Amino acid sequence: MVLLYHCVSARSFRPLWMLEELGAPYELRMLPFPPRALQRSYLEINPLGTIPFLVDGDTRMTESAAICQYLAERLDPQNLRGLAVRPQEPGFGAWLNGLHQGEATLTFPQTIVLRYAHFEPDGRKLPQAAEDYTKWTLARLRWIDAVLQTHDFLSADRFTAADISVGYALMLGELLGLRPQWPKAVAAYWARLQQREGFQRALEAQRAAALAQGVSPQHPLGP
Repeated sequence: MVLLYHCVSARSFRPLWMLEELGAPYELRMLPFPPRALQRSYLEINPLGTIPFLVDGDTRMTESAAICQYLAERLDPQNLRGLAVRPQEPGFGAWLNGLHQGEATLTFPQTIVLRYAHFEPDGRKLPQAAEDYTKWTLARLRWIDAVLQTHDFLSADRFTAADISVGYALMLGELLGLRPQWPKAVAAYWARLQQREGFQRALEAQRAAALAQGVSPQHPLGP
């Protein structure tokens, strides 16, 4: 059974959402955020101290978008759920692009905002850096906004792991209060994603596991 180490509404929400969309069995281990500071014993499991951390037999993985691709291939080899896009499909390039764009282009700059506007003590906060990376993030939404002008999803005209990858970036953006500045098509897309049963199950799974394991079910920035 897949084992996933997770913090509430952190990057590890991507593989959790994937697992729920796949209907796959898994075990969820909840950690306080950031685990490398608040649960030092976790460093013995994952020396990076980051989440997600996925264990599947001998496989160990730490990159959330890569884990989504792995789960789609590993747990649904016939692609019955349609979360992967195969190389022979026209949307294959867009799928790979969305998978990596969600993390590298849209999530990374928001982590700078998260750190230097919210998590650092007052003497170490960097308002200019937070402002600059907020603008950077909003500017990078132009690509998915352009796609969403004529499509409901990012690749192959169906919901895929690319939407989970980008969807988590939007989840983080909403926690940071950026939603009012999103293009209309992006905001509507995020609203659609939140209506998915898999997304709703993932929210409930993290809440239930957090309460059962003595971890706060709240993200540091809110619900």
